[in-house]
Amino acid sequence: MTGPTVSPTSPDRPDARTLIDTVLDRGSWKSWDEPPVDPAPPGSAYAEELASARAKSGYDESVVTGEGLLAGRRVAVMACEFSFLAGSIGVSAAERLVRAVERATAERLPLLAAPASGGTRMQEGALAFVQMIKIGAAVAAHRAAGLPYIVYLRHPTTGGVFASWGSLGHVTAAEPGALIGFLGPRVFESLYGYAFPEGVQVSENLFKHGLVDAVVSAENAREIAIRALAVLCAPKGPELERGPEPPERPVTVEAWEAISRSRRDDRPSVRALLKLGASDVTPLNGTGVGESDPGVLLALARFGAAPAVVLGQDRRRQGRRLGPAGLRVARRGMRLASELGLPLVTVIDTAGAELSRASEEGGLAAEIARSLADLVVLDAPTVCLLLGEGAGGAALALLPADRVLCAQHGWLSPLPPEGASAILYRTIDFAPEIAKAQGVRATDLQRDGIVDRIIPEYPDAAYEPRPFCERVARALEYEIIGLLQRPAGDRLATRLARYRGLGVGGASG
Repeated sequence: MTGPTVSPTSPDRPDARTLIDTVLDRGSWKSWDEPPVDPAPPGSAYAEELASARAKSGYDESVVTGEGLLAGRRVAVMACEFSFLAGSIGVSAAERLVRAVERATAERLPLLAAPASGGTRMQEGALAFVQMIKIGAAVAAHRAAGLPYIVYLRHPTTGGVFASWGSLGHVTAAEPGALIGFLGPRVFESLYGYAFPEGVQVSENLFKHGLVDAVVSAENAREIAIRALAVLCAPKGPELERGPEPPERPVTVEAWEAISRSRRDDRPSVRALLKLGASDVTPLNGTGVGESDPGVLLALARFGAAPAVVLGQDRRRQGRRLGPAGLRVARRGMRLASELGLPLVTVIDTAGAELSRASEEGGLAAEIARSLADLVVLDAPTVCLLLGEGAGGAALALLPADRVLCAQHGWLSPLPPEGASAILYRTIDFAPEIAKAQGVRATDLQRDGIVDRIIPEYPDAAYEPRPFCERVARALEYEIIGLLQRPAGDRLATRLARYRGLGVGGASG
């Protein structure tokens, strides 16, 4: 087997049963496991290894599977036990895992996975190695059924386990200080003659690079799973009751005044919206494939009774600019909403795209194009919120939704007005006049069919952050529930017709 030599358990690194007892409601665990079929010939050295592993570890195989309750919600669980032959996966362990995943899918249960493994069981060779294919296929089928899959990576997780079912979570957390990597450092050093660089294959570094969503203890992993499933498993159909339509009494201001107000440092951001207006918020981190952008927030959340994947531009964290990695984070959110059938809320608040060599070479223009293309045909309900600044392609990339809401001082423009003024007059001095002429205000956007609803500010969101965020949340809940009550095919057809008709008299909400 691959992987390092580590102590199998410690007070901070619970074994599989202790982990299950920590995460699930007390006394709710029910095992699904049947006695394993040993692949080792009786009397062989491998048979003796298996017998010794069972005696020393108290487990009959390297994985345990079953079900239990998580805050009263029925869930399926599969967890590795490292003290049994370093959590390695052979044919019997793989069969146990696949049967558990298939049962979870058939019974439509959320699935929690807790790997801790050195990878493939070397004693069983190539046949054990290819078991990762059928485990991955079972997890893919579970996800394709629209069912949540949450992963908690434990110390250590390496090899084929990390490269298959350990890396397929909708939400992925990791144990603090855990060794997590493709090739274990001991094997690397044996093969190449020098040590693997320190600090690379640890959970905190994976978080830094957008590969895991959180680094937490087992106790906190329970809380993350509870919050995530409150959104992922929330009702998403006609059973949701729609409240009264939010009032809309905005006061019209000049375009340049709205733009100036939208740029205030104390104006509520997308993070303030989630803090003050949402519940069951679970932040997600990065693209999941090695990139992150602090200027884009991705989270699961609920606005009232309405569940959503939320992706928003946070100008306070991005220096008011958005790069290609941020758009790839956004597209992860779109895929998550599509796969799980969750409504998607996009929040626009950006002064424009990042203009740099790194952005050009990182494919900024292509990412804007892909984001636009993905979002306009997304098979999930979509609501866009123009929260503040809306400049350029970085804003447009998150715009094409079923319903578009705009804060009273939000705006949308091909460029910041200063940039448009520079193009037309070679000076930024005419920015206020340009803004007025281009029709960038909320009321102008509503007149032109770009915006459906304006959320008032009394008189400025910066002066009333909590009431404003609560007002936005109520409007989002109303719009999301309304969309969930419509057939998916009708939603998409209406969305496509809306954007096809813009500017030719056919725009409609």
